[in-house]
Amino acid sequence: MVDTSSSHPCLESATSQAEQAPAVSSSLDSRAVDSVTWTYRHTLPVRIAHWVNALCLVVLVMSGLQIFNAHPALYWGDRSDRNDALLSIRPVRTETGEVKGVTTIFGHAFETTGLLGYSDHRGRAFPAWATLPGPQWLAMGRQWHLFFAWMFVITGVFFVAYGLLSRHLSRDLVPTTVDLRHTRRVVKNHLFFRHPEGEAAARYNVLQKLAYLIVLVVLAPVIVLTGLGMSPMIDAAFPWLLPLFGGRQGARTIHFIACFSFVAFVAVHVLQVVMTGFVNNMRSMITGWFAIKGGRHDT
Repeated sequence: MVDTSSSHPCLESATSQAEQAPAVSSSLDSRAVDSVTWTYRHTLPVRIAHWVNALCLVVLVMSGLQIFNAHPALYWGDRSDRNDALLSIRPVRTETGEVKGVTTIFGHAFETTGLLGYSDHRGRAFPAWATLPGPQWLAMGRQWHLFFAWMFVITGVFFVAYGLLSRHLSRDLVPTTVDLRHTRRVVKNHLFFRHPEGEAAARYNVLQKLAYLIVLVVLAPVIVLTGLGMSPMIDAAFPWLLPLFGGRQGARTIHFIACFSFVAFVAVHVLQVVMTGFVNNMRSMITGWFAIKGGRHDT
């Protein structure tokens, strides 16, 4: 998974790189600029990997839900026993003949009509707007999922290789002892929606570093390996893989949990992007340039 709200550690001012700064800085060349300094925050390889993975995640989640709809239940082990499901989402006809969507988690049933189990007068786990393709089409969903899964893997390998060679990973993602000592303060600031300003806004905080590390070294490998483990060809070539995840159904359940862990990570990430300056953050991930407010430079 690629970082999207972090900073490049070498804060390069627009004074020293005026020729490369964005268009808005060129219009200010003839006068002093109060409270704005431009820094090159995201390198081109990081930006490319970010947007490719963003596309991959959207397609993978939606096509994955399409595949899940073909058998909307999760189990543990190797067997799929409908009477012993950890999770099931299905339409249920009541005694009055009415059809309702029911989601059952560890034996506890919840009515989810209109969202899960039964929506748009159709019985399906996830509604058409959440799946790719929209209509029930398992074969096409699998094709979309497989293609973008390999794109996700290739882009991830590219990002990790670049991060190691450029020292982006060790320099920007690994928390230092000082970072860890400030964890409590950073958590408190986030809880009260207090965000860093000035040059601190262009650097990773300890929560960002920990979140991206977890995605890179735990979540991404788990979702890739469980996905590969469910392939009969991979299972035949590497028979030791599935037992690591408790069997085929166990791998499917872990894959599902990892998927929604990615969804939760992206939701929090997008919220932070909006709250800390949507235009500035988007510009930095598109052009690389980030505006730091609170300083002064003469052009």
